[in-house]
This record gives sequence, structure tokens and C-alpha cells, in this order.
Amino acid sequence: MANLHEEATPTRVAVRRHRRGNRWMHWINFPLLVIMIYSGLRIYRAEEVYAFGLFGWEWFAFFPDGFNESLDLDRRLARGLAFHFTFAWLFTLNGVAYAIYIWRTGEWRQIFPTRQHVKGVVRDVTRTVLHDLHLRKEAPPRRGRYNEAQRLTYSLVLVLGALAILSGFAIFKPTQLSALTWLLGGYTSARIIHFSVTFLFVVFFVIHILQVARSGWRMFTSMITGYELQDRAAEPTTSTSTTSTTSTTSIEEVTSDA
Repeated sequence: MANLHEEATPTRVAVRRHRRGNRWMHWINFPLLVIMIYSGLRIYRAEEVYAFGLFGWEWFAFFPDGFNESLDLDRRLARGLAFHFTFAWLFTLNGVAYAIYIWRTGEWRQIFPTRQHVKGVVRDVTRTVLHDLHLRKEAPPRRGRYNEAQRLTYSLVLVLGALAILSGFAIFKPTQLSALTWLLGGYTSARIIHFSVTFLFVVFFVIHILQVARSGWRMFTSMITGYELQDRAAEPTTSTSTTSTTSTTSIEEVTSDA
């Protein structure tokens, strides 16, 4: 005699998180930025003009001798310039390609905060920080692919990328691109902007890596494969077996950017 038995079969779903173009340009950008920052440090080492201080008193230089020695930055100006200028072109080309890509594919809608959500950005950023610090259990809600804090962060990073390119050109060719240099407040101002952008990129790197580690392995691999595996409770199924059966796991691919 058949015995109706209900069992819930767990389902593993592969949800598309990142388009191929996003992943390619993301991973191309990573080594480019590392090389740019490292070669930039070699250039800066030749003339360390900035230090932290208040009211005319210098408290400390940004990079102590031990830092420079550990990274082998001494007497590397020529090589630093060669690497910096060469990879700056690749960084610029990748940035331009990415700008065209998100415009043509509509990916910008997944990145930039919209006008109606700007008012809630501070609240969502606060929720995200508390969640990442394990002070809040509930994860911040996503709108589309990212939550509002991620949208704000990635938007600012794109602005930083544009500023890095523009200020770099203003420093590289201050005479030929005098209009650009003037718009950035002059050569000295452009150099400060370039240095500050680099510092903020390093801060973003650290926070970004910590957030990826906090999100888990599946989130990291989604930036490689494009898909994130998610465990979902499936609809209960009816079995005619007289004994209990083991649950099965199926993998379903869902193509969705939401």
C-alpha cells in the first residue's frame, strides 16, 4: 500500500551575480592598480614632500625608512617612472572600456545610487557597517545586485579612478594640458589630488578584501565564475515510498541580475 510521505528537498541554486565583462575588467584592473601604486611609491620616494601635521608642526612622514626599505623603494626612480607611465595607459584604456561597457549594457543601474534612495544612504551604510562588524544580525537589504552601501562605495571608486587618470595627466603634461591642470587647481594641487586618490585606493583595497572575506568563499568565487551558489528550501514533494528517503541536492542555474 502506497504511503504518502512529504519531504522537503534542499535545492542549490546558481544565481548569476556578475557579467563576463565586469569580471574581466575587474581582474585586469587589480594587477594594474597594484603595479601603479607600487611604481608610484618608487616615484614618491625620490621626493617625499608630504607629511601629516597641524598648525605648521610636522608630526610624522607618511612612509618611514623601514617601510621604504622593506619594499625596496630606494634609488628606483627611473624604473618607477617607466612602469608607472606604461601601465597608466593600460589602466586608462581599461577604465574607458569599462565606462563604455556599463553605459552600453545598462550596468550603471546596478552601481550608482538612484535619486529616490539617496536619502537612505546614510542609514543603509550604517546598517552595513554594523552587520560587517557583527553588531547587527540582519543583513542590509539589496536593491538589485548590491546594497546601498556597496553602490555608494563602488560609485566613489569610479570617481577615484577618473580623478587618478585626470590628475595623473595633469602632472605628466602640465604644459600641454594646462587647461586640465588649471581645472585641478594647478600643478601642486593636482599632485596632492593624485597622492590622496592613491591613499584612498589603498584604504578601499583593505576594506574591500575584508568585506569579501566576511561574505565568504561563494561570494569570492562568484567574481570568477559569475555565479553564486545559494542554498534554498525547495517545495515539499510527495513520495509513495514506505520508507524515509534521503534528500537530494540539485543544482539549478538561474539567470538573473536581480
